[in-house]
Amino acid sequence: MGHDHAHPHTTNKQILWWSFIIITGYMLVEAIGGILTNSLALLADAGHMLSDAVSLAIALLAFQFGEKAATTTKTFGYKRFEILAAAFNGLTLIVIAVYILYEAVGRFNNPPDIATTGMLIISTIGLLVNLFVAWIMMRGDVKGNVNMRGAFLHVISDLLGSVGAIVAALCMIFFEWVWADAVASVIVAVLVLRSGFSITKTAAHILMEGTPHDIDMERIAALLVAHEAVEAVHDIHIWTITSGVHAMSGHIVVAPHLTVAQAERITEQLTHQLAHENISHVTLQFETAAHTHDTKLLCQLQPHEH
Repeated sequence: MGHDHAHPHTTNKQILWWSFIIITGYMLVEAIGGILTNSLALLADAGHMLSDAVSLAIALLAFQFGEKAATTTKTFGYKRFEILAAAFNGLTLIVIAVYILYEAVGRFNNPPDIATTGMLIISTIGLLVNLFVAWIMMRGDVKGNVNMRGAFLHVISDLLGSVGAIVAALCMIFFEWVWADAVASVIVAVLVLRSGFSITKTAAHILMEGTPHDIDMERIAALLVAHEAVEAVHDIHIWTITSGVHAMSGHIVVAPHLTVAQAERITEQLTHQLAHENISHVTLQFETAAHTHDTKLLCQLQPHEH
């Protein structure tokens, strides 16, 4: 499982680099355009593109850090940095969305003059830029990697933001609906809020050592007990270290006469089975039925009293 990791990682990094350069360049164009044309929808989109650029930069840093080897002070290396990056990314989006909504409310009461032609041109180019970046990113691992998926979600909702700005500009040109700009910025803000909330929730679940969404704890326990030498299992923990890397620890009860060599053979067989369940880092503690602690499947962690 581990031997083919290098290639997708390299591809992901190249994709992120190109996406970062293109997005950052166009974000500056859109921000200046938003100020010159006085369009909140364009500024909202530029704000979103800024968080895109930040998220892409963080994702790049995360891959860079993630490759650093484990040390005695960080035994899992820096793989978790990626999840911290995703959490920061999600929170940034939420803050930007709230700010845009606040600005939009003021504009509904008092719509300013907007240079609609300039707004239309800039938002159309923005749409094309986002389509191009989305196409580039589709070639990376946007399904399996929370970091890549976070960055990709930004680009997609950004793309919808450009569509919103185009529609708003057309409404103002043809129907003179001056409030269309504020409406478009609210729609963008809602999209930004939604993807920000989704990324933050995923990252928080991982940071809380939650059981991975694609893993059924009861099924794993049943798989362990199904082994002929295993009498019972308890104290199971399954968690995510970083995108797609799941770990597990647990206690398994076996007959008291087993040798260390026999226990090692059982560990190898169970580890092999768990690898098929997408659990790549397994630690098992062997015990006999005479053990003195709790036998619940889930451990009740309590601080140690001196």
